[in-house]
Amino acid sequence: MLGAGVFAVWGPAAEAAGSGRALLAALGLAGLIAYCNADSSARLAARHPQAGGAYVYGTARLHPAAGFAAGWGFLVGKTASAAAMALTLGNYLLPESPRSLAVAAVVALCGVNLLGVKKTALAAAVFVSLTVGVLAVVVVTGLTGPVAAQGLEGPEGWGVLTAAGLLFFAFAGYARIATLGEEVERPERTIPRAIPIALGIVFALYALVAVTALHVLGSGTLAASRRPLADLVAAGAPALEPLVAIGAGVAAAGVLLSLLAGIGRTALAMARDRRLPGVMAAVSERFGVPWAAELTATVAVLVVVATFDLAGAIGFSGFCVLIYYAIANAAATTLDRSAPVPWIGLAGCLLVAASLPVSAVLGGLAVFAAGAVWYLLGERARRR
Repeated sequence: MLGAGVFAVWGPAAEAAGSGRALLAALGLAGLIAYCNADSSARLAARHPQAGGAYVYGTARLHPAAGFAAGWGFLVGKTASAAAMALTLGNYLLPESPRSLAVAAVVALCGVNLLGVKKTALAAAVFVSLTVGVLAVVVVTGLTGPVAAQGLEGPEGWGVLTAAGLLFFAFAGYARIATLGEEVERPERTIPRAIPIALGIVFALYALVAVTALHVLGSGTLAASRRPLADLVAAGAPALEPLVAIGAGVAAAGVLLSLLAGIGRTALAMARDRRLPGVMAAVSERFGVPWAAELTATVAVLVVVATFDLAGAIGFSGFCVLIYYAIANAAATTLDRSAPVPWIGLAGCLLVAASLPVSAVLGGLAVFAAGAVWYLLGERARRR
């Protein structure tokens, strides 16, 4: 969750929301939906401690088609998100040749994942520590430096929902804890504790960053910025601006690392059920990782990096992931029909997904339509 999103998402979210008040409301709404999703994911992970996340939950508690839709949305959305993170890393650290560095980062982090989940967790801890340090510098510099805030008047109402959908992109990540159910000790206890703790820490940090950015830049300047946290620091301490760029690159690397791990585990679960080619179910005897699925995910991300840019990536990925969580919430309603949290999460995911930019919604619907065709063809082949 503490990745490149917190360095990049404030500009488009502020533009969609309009005023600073609306941006903070959108952050609260995104946090509420994320909490509902996290609670549902944690309870489902305790009941189903298997690799695959909402793919497993939807299949077991709803219908195989629902599980497939969740897995398909996760794979497509997170592949696009992984490519976006790689390109973000390249744009911050090597702007002269961002794609070259993006490709190198994808290959290197794939190698880390292939060494086992303990190496992935250790590397992720290092990335998160550095990111928190950079965010601390941003907040302290902003609160003690000069103020150059410019307001922005624009759409609130529906714009709050759109901004919440964009901000949700920065929260996404807690479900990847649930995808590692087969590789942690006592998953029925560990995962339900890890998910809400991680989300609570991240929300507090995001709220602090948002208030600082609005205090220093205002909603107007924030909406026009493509590097909002770098601009925030530049207003008070220009010498620290390169540090923020490095922090953004490190954060993107951390997200990319966990994305590749999560994509690989979901592909593993779907391959075991013959929803994807069976070769992707191969697991390394030495390191215990789904190496074939990891390599396939890496190749897919490299293809996207080589052929696409960042335009619309956040919205497209956000739509696919919100549908993924909607299915997770729907599955969680079967645990306790009277529990309100899964129902709130389900309604929130669908509403916010529908509020995203039209191009993201149409692109996402097209992807799910293609997935439906794949599923129907696969089911016909299975019956034969």
